[in-house]
Amino acid sequence: MTDHTTAPAAFLPPGSVIGILGGGQLGRMTALAAAQLGYDVHVYCGSEDEPAAQVARFVTTASFDDEAALACFAEAVNVVTYEFENIPTAPVRFLEERVAVRPGAAVLETGQDRIKEKAFFNGLDIATAPWKPVHSLADLEAAVEALGRPSVLKTARLGYDGKGQVRIDDGTDLAEAWDSLKTDAAVLEGFIDFDREISVIVARGTDGAIACYDPVENIHVHHILDTTIAPAPVDGPRGRQTLEDAVSVARKAADALELVGLLAVEMFVDRSGHVLVNEMAPRPHNSGHWTMDACLTSQFEQLVRAICGLPLGSPLRRCDCRMKNLIGEDVHQWQGALSETTAHVHLYGKAEVRAGRKMGHINYLYPLSEDGHHG
Repeated sequence: MTDHTTAPAAFLPPGSVIGILGGGQLGRMTALAAAQLGYDVHVYCGSEDEPAAQVARFVTTASFDDEAALACFAEAVNVVTYEFENIPTAPVRFLEERVAVRPGAAVLETGQDRIKEKAFFNGLDIATAPWKPVHSLADLEAAVEALGRPSVLKTARLGYDGKGQVRIDDGTDLAEAWDSLKTDAAVLEGFIDFDREISVIVARGTDGAIACYDPVENIHVHHILDTTIAPAPVDGPRGRQTLEDAVSVARKAADALELVGLLAVEMFVDRSGHVLVNEMAPRPHNSGHWTMDACLTSQFEQLVRAICGLPLGSPLRRCDCRMKNLIGEDVHQWQGALSETTAHVHLYGKAEVRAGRKMGHINYLYPLSEDGHHG
């Protein structure tokens, strides 16, 4: 669903330069989508061998604390976005004083800190798992007393794919658990007996227009996304209402953040069919890769449209899809997949295969399901 709330803002014409902070695969796929619309991309990252740098028109290799390099980068681009959220906010604010950064630093700060993130959603009357902020062992002991065991202790910042968290069970030594995170800011989350995990990708343009993709189900293996099923096969006690609630949560968050760009909102569906927000990411997301082949507009083209002030594209699902991540040695499945008529292979240009490393993905396409639901 796409709607427009205000008059269109000025747009960046093709030939403009989009700056991307980060050189990973999300930046790579954004750069390819930008090129299709006639934009040049300038990637700011640590190495010219990174996936995004391999396909970008321009590359700056420097650290995020190099203000001279950042200043030159700002002069060379017309708008800046980022492809991962674990970026220090200081360089983003430095850039924001010189060039449009979309989404802005305030959105980034909320998305990269679990304490701020959970408080943000709760402040919108959006449910999350029960949680407590933890800044010390004493805080942890009090939080466990309040939330019980099992529960999950997560670092407030820099955690992803299961990193930076520890499960608190009956036999867990709290002092050891706290010391293992090596942080002074964390959250303890109460355990949720959930039915499935879902997510929604939402885009919001410079004119306030919003477009939501259909909710999808995400299946994780060892805390890393393995498979995404589009659309989410939610048929629980509330059925379609669950999916509508998920879309409503994403839209509400995007508006409250005054987002310009993309936002992925990951949610749990509990046994009664209610949604609880897990976390959000203000960037393209692994659970949105299915849109590259199954939607009228991919999440990556949508990001380019949003940050450049173009009209948002239709998020309409034209077929069903199962996205399979190629993690580590799974990458060797690519050749066999090419012989399957329903498979679309996307590889990220990473030379070194490592356990747990995202090397690519395959989108398997299927006829549109009968309900034809479109978020």
